[in-house]
Amino acid sequence: MEILKESLVQKEKFKTAANKLLNNCFIVKKKEDTRNDYIFIIQNKDLFNEYFDLLGYSLEVNEMQGVVALKSQHGAGRLRLKKIESILLLIFRLLYLEKRKELSLNEEVVVLTDEIHQKYTMLKLEAKANLDKTTLRDIVRLFKRYNIVSNVDSDITMSDARIRIYHSVLFAVPNDNLSSMYEAINEKLNKYMKGGEQSDDEETLQDQAD
Repeated sequence: MEILKESLVQKEKFKTAANKLLNNCFIVKKKEDTRNDYIFIIQNKDLFNEYFDLLGYSLEVNEMQGVVALKSQHGAGRLRLKKIESILLLIFRLLYLEKRKELSLNEEVVVLTDEIHQKYTMLKLEAKANLDKTTLRDIVRLFKRYNIVSNVDSDITMSDARIRIYHSVLFAVPNDNLSSMYEAINEKLNKYMKGGEQSDDEETLQDQAD
C-alpha cells in the first residue's frame, strides 16, 4: 500500500471508494455518483483486494456488467430483509431480467411504478393485497442506498414514474445462469403466492450480501 503513503489524493480516493463499498455494498459504473469510484477500484484492484482481505471480505469485480461488490468471507454482516422487502427485491430482479432481453448491455433498464404494482398484484397476497405508496417509497429508498435501483422521477408513487434498475440486482443473490435465475425467481414468487414463505427474513443482500 505504498501508493497511499506517497499521494494524499490517492489516499482520499481510496478512502472514499472503500467507505462506499462498506456502506453501500455495490459500486456501479453506470451510476453517476459511483462511476469515478468504480474506475478507481478497477485501476487499483490489487490494492483493494489486499485491504478488504484483512477485513474478511473478498472483492468481486464484473467489468462486463460494470459492478464491484463486497462478499463476506465468513458470512457475517448480512442485511436481513423483511418479507415485503424480499418480495420487492424479487420483483425488481424479475423485471430486470424481462427488460434486459429487449436491450443491449449498454442500455439502462428502466421500469414504471405501474409495472411493479402489476407484478405485486399478481401475487394475490392475503396479508397485504396492495402495495401502498409509503411501503413502495421506503423500499425504493432502501435499495437505492445499496445502489440497486434509483428513481428517475422524484415522485415514485405516480403510476408512470420511472425507476432505474442496475446490474447490481443480479449480485444481490448471485447466479451465473440468467435463465435458471429467472426460473428460480418465478418459483419463489409462486411460493409467496401460495403462502409457502412465512419468515420475515427471506433474503440477504451481498456483503450484507454474501
